[in-house]
Amino acid sequence: MIEIIIFGSVITLFLIFGFLFRLGRGAFLIAGYNTMPQEERAKINEGALLKTMGNLMFGLSFTMTFWLLSSLLAIEWLLYAGIALFIGLTIGTIIRVNTHKKYKNID
Repeated sequence: MIEIIIFGSVITLFLIFGFLFRLGRGAFLIAGYNTMPQEERAKINEGALLKTMGNLMFGLSFTMTFWLLSSLLAIEWLLYAGIALFIGLTIGTIIRVNTHKKYKNID
């Protein structure tokens, strides 16, 4: 029962962050971005980054519903599928943000 409350709370938190990022707010919550010097931040398209981070939060909350369903329905493979999707989305987003030109401000 406690894992259902925890998973539900984390899913809700990630959804809130997703909406916050999609509204163009909360850049200070992105680790790495908030610690960059101002000159480095100027090189990054903050709007595109926030939109992508919002989409990531929505995707991660979706993958966590697999964890929640695994607890509710006692189906173990749902947990593993959710973890695999969570890791895949996270790694894929990190690679995309660090390699795609859309996140760079070109002057």
